[in-house]
Amino acid sequence: MIDRQQKTVFGHPPGLMILFFTELWERFSYYGMRALFTLFLVAETTAENPGFGWTNAQAIELYGWYTMLVYLSSVPGGIIADRWLGQRKTVFLGGVLLCLGHGILALEGVTSFYVGCAFIILGVGCLKPNISSMVGGLYRQGDKRRDLGFYIFYMGINIGGFIAPILCGWVGETFNWHYGFGLAAIGMMIGQIVYMYGQKYLRGVGDYVGKKTHPDYQVLKRKLTSVEKDRIKVLLISFLLIIFFWGAFEQAGGLMNLYAKQKTDRMLMGWEVPASWFQSLNSFFIITLAVLIGGFWMKWKAKGREASSLFKMAIGLLIMSWGFLFMRFAASDYQIAGSSPMYWLVLAYLFHTIGELCASPVSLSFITKLAPIKYASIIMGLYWAATGLGNKLAAFLGQYAQTAGEKEIFTGIFITCSIVAILVILLLKKLKKLTHGAEDKET
Repeated sequence: MIDRQQKTVFGHPPGLMILFFTELWERFSYYGMRALFTLFLVAETTAENPGFGWTNAQAIELYGWYTMLVYLSSVPGGIIADRWLGQRKTVFLGGVLLCLGHGILALEGVTSFYVGCAFIILGVGCLKPNISSMVGGLYRQGDKRRDLGFYIFYMGINIGGFIAPILCGWVGETFNWHYGFGLAAIGMMIGQIVYMYGQKYLRGVGDYVGKKTHPDYQVLKRKLTSVEKDRIKVLLISFLLIIFFWGAFEQAGGLMNLYAKQKTDRMLMGWEVPASWFQSLNSFFIITLAVLIGGFWMKWKAKGREASSLFKMAIGLLIMSWGFLFMRFAASDYQIAGSSPMYWLVLAYLFHTIGELCASPVSLSFITKLAPIKYASIIMGLYWAATGLGNKLAAFLGQYAQTAGEKEIFTGIFITCSIVAILVILLLKKLKKLTHGAEDKET
């Protein structure tokens, strides 16, 4: 059992810093690879830096399958943790698989590309749901530091997400795609070393609950209470919201990435900005705006207004949808002038980020509050599975845009997400009753 009275780092358990840096480098590897994924696939085979020479539709389709499977694999990853290995050992296994996957991508060849992607899918499935659950395990029930702990953890994700497209993207686009993939592999290896070193700070966190010596062992034996069942219902409803959110948001790695490369005027003072660098805007805005957005919600709640996680998630979806208005304007400019200015992309990513800051960090904390211990990792896996379905939806929309047109797709996303967000806000009182005050007790 972890000693939660041990000395702290910045007021939090030292294990948070280990998970922070592990996730930072894991996300460095993932977002570094993601920034290059579709650009590599559509690069001409006869180019100086050759790719596979695919069409936009083919590249977005594979990207959709890949990102969906990456997150869907979190379900078996959660089951492995809850039923056999525990979260801590499953995260270690995921890190090993990820090191192998990113390393194989550094090799040239069609076979190595698919094999590398397969290992990454398996690795993320083991690591992603369990490392998030371990963050929650650092805190006692009712600990007011939990939400802030997830914000700190979320910053680690986005520091990695900011650096990776700049470094991996520049190396991949300028020199060789596989050098960029190799740089992502180096990042993952650093993350695995950090995790191995930090095991002494994670004792008692993420252990296998099935051990008779585990303090929560008896929880596995009893049936769910009616309160726990109600909370699971709310979580499942929130997952629908998550599918819509990521279905729109994840245009970033597919449709918007190709739009930046092919239809955006990227000249800045005589120098062409690499298309992959726009993938860093989201993380840059998160790093610079996280404290401001978090402070806003603290003041909002201090005034006695609604500030539940579901409310923040719905508001996040609404704000994020506004970013697609700017992309609609970008598409209009392209139809008129044959290219669109960079500022439309910057504004779109700004609003996408504000929406994400409202929705995503609190959703992780929300799950650790409401999910029964018996199914903690499995439910976290379902959260990431919902994210995966959102990614597949994003790819479907990106493919459809190749025939229907970007302007129509961007408009449709804005309208649909706005309607869904408003409906959730209207239903909020009924949904909040089903949580049986869990968030009030936590915060």
